[in-house]
Amino acid sequence: MPMCRTVDLRQAVLARNDDSARELRAALAARGTVAVNLLSSPGSGKTALLEAELGLARERGVPVAALTADLATENDALRLARSGAPVKQVLTDGLCHLEAVMLAKHLDGWLPEDTRLLFVENVGNLVCPASYDLGESLRVVLASVTEGEDKPLKYPTAFGLANLVVVTKADLAAAAEFDEAAFLAAVARVNPGVEVVFTSARTGQGAGLLLDRALAVLDGARPHRPVMAAAAPDHGHGHGHGGHHHGPVAVEDLA
Repeated sequence: MPMCRTVDLRQAVLARNDDSARELRAALAARGTVAVNLLSSPGSGKTALLEAELGLARERGVPVAALTADLATENDALRLARSGAPVKQVLTDGLCHLEAVMLAKHLDGWLPEDTRLLFVENVGNLVCPASYDLGESLRVVLASVTEGEDKPLKYPTAFGLANLVVVTKADLAAAAEFDEAAFLAAVARVNPGVEVVFTSARTGQGAGLLLDRALAVLDGARPHRPVMAAAAPDHGHGHGHGGHHHGPVAVEDLA
């Protein structure tokens, strides 16, 4: 019985979060803003990549902002602010993920009215954040070449719900003996058809690809709809990424 109550409580929390996410998505759509949710493990290099993409957005004249979440310190916000874009740091006080109501609260009164792209750098974690819709229109999961080719199989919910997969630190692929074919095969097993792009903040490889994909969604393109999310109802507007699956994928489902 305690296990049943725990599961019921978790489902109730996720259901409330989904309601908040729908409200936030609608509010952002009404003002012409697309939110991009960035998920990865700690140390993936997503802050370095995001800093570069924010700089490119500013160069192109795209009104862009970023909100970054961490358990402690404002280090990432200070790095991202070097791009010249409006940046806000959120400290989660030990919580391992952002939730839609938290995001809405932090955006209220801060997000510049003309913002067209909002990048949300989630807490470095591929477990908890995977289950929480933030009202984003594009969910991006990042993995560095140093993390191993089987990362998508170890974290199938995170990669299985991605609209886009970004590989970072591509300049280290040879040194890390990264098996690109094995990684792509692993991604395809949990999320058939999702686009995978390779980037390096150090060399500039893939510069602007993340920004281009976000701008395409802003212009009305529908992002990739993951098979894992297909069973869930759509969010109801053109930029929705197709809902969330709240349960883990069983190992046998990946065989």
